[in-house]
Amino acid sequence: MASKLTQTAIPYLFMRGGTSRGPYFKRSDLPEDLDTLAQVLIAATGSGHSLNIDGIGGGNAVTTKVAMLSVSDDEWADIDYFFAQVSVEEQLVDFKPTCGNMLSAVGPAAIEMGLIDAIEPITEIKIRAVNTGARVKARVRTSDGAVVYCGDTAIDGVPGTAAPIELTFLDVAGGATGAFLPTGKTRDLIDGVEVTCMDVAMPCAIARAEDLGITGYETVEELDKNAEFFERFEAIRIKAGELMGLGDVRESVVPKFAVLAPAKNDGTIATRYFMPWKTHPTMAVTGGQCIAACALTPGSVADGMLTRPSESPSNVKLEHPSGSMDVLVEFNTNCGFEFEAAGLVRTARKLADGNIFVPATIWEP
Repeated sequence: MASKLTQTAIPYLFMRGGTSRGPYFKRSDLPEDLDTLAQVLIAATGSGHSLNIDGIGGGNAVTTKVAMLSVSDDEWADIDYFFAQVSVEEQLVDFKPTCGNMLSAVGPAAIEMGLIDAIEPITEIKIRAVNTGARVKARVRTSDGAVVYCGDTAIDGVPGTAAPIELTFLDVAGGATGAFLPTGKTRDLIDGVEVTCMDVAMPCAIARAEDLGITGYETVEELDKNAEFFERFEAIRIKAGELMGLGDVRESVVPKFAVLAPAKNDGTIATRYFMPWKTHPTMAVTGGQCIAACALTPGSVADGMLTRPSESPSNVKLEHPSGSMDVLVEFNTNCGFEFEAAGLVRTARKLADGNIFVPATIWEP
């Protein structure tokens, strides 16, 4: 409801989910029209300024993410999770992708919002990712009807420890494009570089780091300063998007881009992941599933970088700039490699709640 000071107050939770953070809203508290919704989210995060100085974004793509929740009308799901990626410096909102790190806090947020009741000691919540249609089971620690946030689980990229949130991702192969390998090939040659175009949880174009003139072990800062590298892979990403049936992706964050290198620190494979116009400081949950699937798929660009396990489920440890992330992959090899499900452990924390204000000139319900 608009205030006398010509601003509209919108109830929200501010939460960290995995290695991302942002506002969580009830979908019913926001405009239905997507164009108006985009303007509200741009105002809320402060999109259009490198510091997001006029909003609650943090000046990075992992801190200008938005989650919108509602009780699901799907027969399987309890909660619908609608995601928006808001650009930091450009006043753009992308509703195409989903985000697995933000999804880590969907269960706790749904309980906090009263959308689902807590059941001790673990509340299992079935979540439908509206953007992609993926189904996810989340197991959240609860006590006395409330979320338990404190615990002993640590994830690389987040200081300290917290209660574990176990996620199982189902039906994520081909969610955006309709196919595990959208181009029908395990490798495509794009601008002279071999690329695996894959759709598991997040459509990704994946290449070998050495083929793009880097090692794959660079820091985030080193990569972000390498304008020539970004220019080269962006051209490849745009062409990969066309080959994957995603159309013109110049203003879309989908597909994402990633590079691979042999592991250096007892992991399965080393990787750097791009959002796509900045280097991810850690690893995306959705992108991590796609990279793990690529690592396990015979004939992909990962060939020769690892000894592939033959038994399912198998743990794939992805080495990223801040450490590593484990992805437990369930697969079938009866007719080639078939991705079935992935499991991850994340953490989340409630940071704040209350109202966020946007100018009533943008939206006044």
